[in-house]
Amino acid sequence: MRHRTLAGRPVSAVGLGAMPLSIEHRPDEARALATVHAALDAGVTLIDTADSYHWHADERGHNELLVARALARYSGDTSHVLVATKGGRGRPGDGSWTVTGTPEHLKRAAEASVKRLGVSALGLYQLHKPDPEVPWAESVGTLRELLDAGTIRAAGLSNVTTGQIREARAILGAGLVSVQNRYSPAVRDSEPELRLCAELGLAFLPWSPLGGISRSALDGPSGPSSAGTPFHRVAAERGVSPQRVALAWLLARSPVVVPVPGASRPASIRDSAGAAELELSEEELTRLAQWAP
Repeated sequence: MRHRTLAGRPVSAVGLGAMPLSIEHRPDEARALATVHAALDAGVTLIDTADSYHWHADERGHNELLVARALARYSGDTSHVLVATKGGRGRPGDGSWTVTGTPEHLKRAAEASVKRLGVSALGLYQLHKPDPEVPWAESVGTLRELLDAGTIRAAGLSNVTTGQIREARAILGAGLVSVQNRYSPAVRDSEPELRLCAELGLAFLPWSPLGGISRSALDGPSGPSSAGTPFHRVAAERGVSPQRVALAWLLARSPVVVPVPGASRPASIRDSAGAAELELSEEELTRLAQWAP
């Protein structure tokens, strides 16, 4: 597995988005644990989770606890694995998502994540989404306080604009290491944020990176996906999956990109991990860049 840099350390070029293991349509625990173990076997050293990755209202932290169990039961060395979690969102149990970015909530959430993951400090803690009811500087300032207190070792942002990234950078300095926005073959709205991350040396973690190629875990089994795209044609020519081509295309967009595709089966993450070794030609990249759903 090739590596990229995140939080001042090398991580696998492709991570694991653990959300599908805990939300609606999730697999049983045996398959969920096997999926995490398959990722580790494939060389994945970045696992992305959040305290809000759960299904029912009374199981906050389900995904964090699952990831912690998977790491504890793995037969190999996991000391080099970076678990990135997030705080600031909630799930009342009816399928909806809430946003809470108050300093009080974020502090409690980070401390609870530390306990659930069984660590002394969170390797990467990401503000899940800006709260329109809370001044951005207050939410980001809480990350500064968590850094200073040693509760978290590095801070990240998710679902943000270039202006919010710049403001957060002024508050967090070198403590800000990553941005996680939606970005995929079908959704490219975050091109400005990706360019800014490259300029500032921040890792860019696309969430739902297979949009337009595969259904997102948020969409459910009836969600949309495309067929017959240039990604599918390149995949057929290469003898690999369209998903692997999509992830290889993302990796080629910038050296700061570290996609975190979700998976709920061992086979899925094994295939995704293979994207780190798939080198696309300039001609293929041109074909893929021109496609718009």
